[in-house]
Amino acid sequence: MSTPTQALSAAGVSIWLDDLSRDRITSGNLAELIQTRDVVGVTTNPTIFQGAIGSGAASYADQITDLAKKGATVDDAIFAATTDDVRDAADIFRPVYDATGGVDGRVSIEVSPDLAHDTDATIAQAQALWATVDRPNTLIKIPATKAGLPAITAVIGAGISVNVTLIFSLERYAEVIDAYVAGLEQAQAAGHDISGIHSVASFFVSRVDTEVDKRLSAIGTDEAAGLKSLAGVANARLAYELFEQKFAEPAAAALIAAGGNVQRPLWASTGVKDPNLPDTLYVTELVAPGTVNTMPEKTLEATFDHGDIAGDTITGTYGTAHQVFADLAAVGVDFADVTQVLEDEGVEKFIASWHDLQATVKEALEGALETA
Repeated sequence: MSTPTQALSAAGVSIWLDDLSRDRITSGNLAELIQTRDVVGVTTNPTIFQGAIGSGAASYADQITDLAKKGATVDDAIFAATTDDVRDAADIFRPVYDATGGVDGRVSIEVSPDLAHDTDATIAQAQALWATVDRPNTLIKIPATKAGLPAITAVIGAGISVNVTLIFSLERYAEVIDAYVAGLEQAQAAGHDISGIHSVASFFVSRVDTEVDKRLSAIGTDEAAGLKSLAGVANARLAYELFEQKFAEPAAAALIAAGGNVQRPLWASTGVKDPNLPDTLYVTELVAPGTVNTMPEKTLEATFDHGDIAGDTITGTYGTAHQVFADLAAVGVDFADVTQVLEDEGVEKFIASWHDLQATVKEALEGALETA
């Protein structure tokens, strides 16, 4: 009997853990999840690192003390601690990377959210992160803001693999794919081996339902109530339809024929926010070949325990998904406004977490100097 996570992997979904900490690395837990939960990658973000360094300060104490003695700034200390964690995690995943030809075994690290609206600074930090981690199975996370789009093209064009994050709308997703294809063209023209460049596009799911359902409750009609908790899955399914369409276009198809890789859709924000919903909803309803599902540990364990994996649950659902959005528009939900609000909030939340992380590290550095 296969486990649900084995069944999910067999259906073509790569399971990535949406969490990383030094304790998870050094305890052997990360290696254990590879063996027992079919985890083939890890994603991080500023909120995750704030939680790891803020609550697990003991495991970072020696490094913080050493950095304090060397006169490191707060940002230098964050850069050193997080790139060390990502490098160590990448080494744990290296056998997966080798076994999958570079498709999986990936560990993501994000540029500072303070740079989300600064193209040039994003490019510079992406290059610095890539060079410092110095592992081929790293992905540099760049947000899908307007300023992020040209940065994605430039970083891909430099031969660096990218995880595009904070995608909420189909319109922005189409721009993300175009930015990736343009980057591959630049990389090819510069003589890079494009077969070694990989990318995922992180499409957020549960946050869409949270925002849409709040608006449906405010509308208050029976028709509105009947549409609750449908938008997140429908939006992701239409993203997969768009993925299929865009990578069949001539420019993308030519790059794939030349050895390039498709930019895989990644389902992010897959922890269920509404306790009335099944805790595996954003896993079981988003199964399709060539996708990634990055899960908080709670969602991973729920999937392993009782996930009902019934094969592809996306292909063939596009008509129904389009109808969901027609119905949402009919009851008065402005989905373009929903996705703009979510993008703005997403950037703001990561900036807030980043500033919390800076405060935590500043306090740790000062404390280390006092006791040195």
